[in-house]
Amino acid sequence: MNKKLKHLEMIQGVINRMANNSFLLKSWSVVLVSALFALSTKEKNGYLVPLAYFPALAFWTLDGYFLWQERLFRKLYDRVRVLDDVDVDFSMNLSPVLSEVDSWRSVMISKTLAIFHGAIIVTIILVTVIFWIAILGKEVQNGT
Repeated sequence: MNKKLKHLEMIQGVINRMANNSFLLKSWSVVLVSALFALSTKEKNGYLVPLAYFPALAFWTLDGYFLWQERLFRKLYDRVRVLDDVDVDFSMNLSPVLSEVDSWRSVMISKTLAIFHGAIIVTIILVTVIFWIAILGKEVQNGT
């Protein structure tokens, strides 16, 4: 039983790291997008707002990857959980559970990620539209 517990602890440690990485990616996504909004407002430069798509999409992709890995390790955990102690080999090989988890792309558009990162993308779209309406309004007022 001791071997199984140690192996389960190893897997749980990886799952915890994946969850922590996902949290950090979400934090960085919000911070970088907000910073680009603030910088574009300060500089009065509408061309900086669309740059926010790059970190938003990159962090969405990475977040999907970490959630996918977390789900794979959870499946591995379930497999190890029912093993006899003599069958525990401390393997962290995920290939036996790959078919039991949705693909990376499917995980990327799961409800949890789509709602969070989708909200960021929609916010970028709205800020871009608002910024360009303000810029065009100024040009119309100035007669250019």
